[in-house]
Amino acid sequence: MPKRVLTTESGAPVADNQHSATAGVGGPLLLQDQHLLEKLARFNRERIPERVVHARGSGAYGYFEVTDDVTGFTHADFLAEVGKRTEVFLRFSTVADNLGGADAVRDPRGFAVKFYTEEGNYDLVGNNTPVFFIKDPLKFPDFIHSQKRDPFTGKQEPDNVWDFWAHAPEATHQVTWLMGDRGIPASYRHMNGYGSHTYQWTNAQGEAFFVKYHFKTNQGIRCLSSEQAAEIAGKDPNSHQTDLLQAIERGVNPSWTLHVQIMPAADAADYRFNPFDLTKVWPHRDYPLQRVGRLVLDRNPDNVFAEVEQAAFSPNNFVPGIGPSPDKMLQGRLFAYADAHRYRLGVNHTQLAVNAPKATTADNYGRDGLMATNAYGRERKNYEPNSYDGPAETGRPLSAPLAVTGHTGTHEAPAHTKDDDFFQAGELYRLMSDEEKSRLVANIAGGLSQVSREDVVEKNLAHFHAADADYGKRVEEAVRALRED
Repeated sequence: MPKRVLTTESGAPVADNQHSATAGVGGPLLLQDQHLLEKLARFNRERIPERVVHARGSGAYGYFEVTDDVTGFTHADFLAEVGKRTEVFLRFSTVADNLGGADAVRDPRGFAVKFYTEEGNYDLVGNNTPVFFIKDPLKFPDFIHSQKRDPFTGKQEPDNVWDFWAHAPEATHQVTWLMGDRGIPASYRHMNGYGSHTYQWTNAQGEAFFVKYHFKTNQGIRCLSSEQAAEIAGKDPNSHQTDLLQAIERGVNPSWTLHVQIMPAADAADYRFNPFDLTKVWPHRDYPLQRVGRLVLDRNPDNVFAEVEQAAFSPNNFVPGIGPSPDKMLQGRLFAYADAHRYRLGVNHTQLAVNAPKATTADNYGRDGLMATNAYGRERKNYEPNSYDGPAETGRPLSAPLAVTGHTGTHEAPAHTKDDDFFQAGELYRLMSDEEKSRLVANIAGGLSQVSREDVVEKNLAHFHAADADYGKRVEEAVRALRED
């Protein structure tokens, strides 16, 4: 069988791929060496802007299989019958560090699932924690700036991290999660995933429900101590990537069981706290977990750049039967995620293989732009309505409408009877064993004791005191002991 011929990008055969063209033996290079210039120019452009958050990631393909009937709550087609399977792509990630950061670090983990459904792609963008640090997207850029590398020192600074949290009491719940035993997962396979936000489901009768997603790992929860993580990160910065890749290659396919909490839409207005507040969970005694199906990963990407780095998840990619809620953080992300991908990958990023629909075909009037592959000509008009049998609207909304009243303005969220920034953080603390509490306190004190300003330390201590008296006392004593050393 003849060897394949190496060519330039224009298809011309390459005569010599070992030596550049020169002006005589040992002479300077020639500008006319098109093959050399093409290779260097492409090499200079091989990288694209990395994600500002969730830069360091891993991913895999698999399927989602429905195991329980949920048609009373949503008419989403991919959830329409028990046994139905839908192809998925799942991307895991750390949040704060850059693309070259280590996997085994104390940081939330992204858990983003793309369902390639017959009604279009549905993107569920979440984390491995059910809550987050803030509840308003206006604060998100400031929060991330405080967690990123300082512009002067070039590294993450405890002063910045804890100063932001000192001014964000609503972060106390997530800080308690992050500094606790689940703050460093042993691998992506051994952690849960959560939709985190509140979403809306609508059934065939038009009834609306608010839902929260819980992906429970079937491998069991496994986490690392700070000491174990430091050792692993030093030996293999790619530890989570290595584990996921090798497990699937061995046929040990990780899986998660999807449960949802379901709240009738009418309950939301009078619930004891704001059900759309991302810093809070819904107690299971109020809205128990209901099983939906099973998510399995069984195939590694062939090209990490093409399929993991270029994977684009947008929480505004809904399908019929699923829609947004008034969750302010979700509302902000409906714009921000898609806009980030337009910047990083271009306006036609949805045509890339990992992002394009697989079980249906995108059919719209988007045309042209950088790297367009759908530049239709004479056979397709690019306006609507038209008289040429172009795609037309259905008139059927994807989800139920959300009622709005009042005047425009920069309002605080409506107050509910039990809205509080600290109560759930205290409940989480009180659920822990004494050993878990000791590790939590040590993790918090290790960072907070490094803060240079006493007023920032005091503000943070006040948050832990407000969550639980014992919690605050133990953190304060541990911080004082470390600062006096």
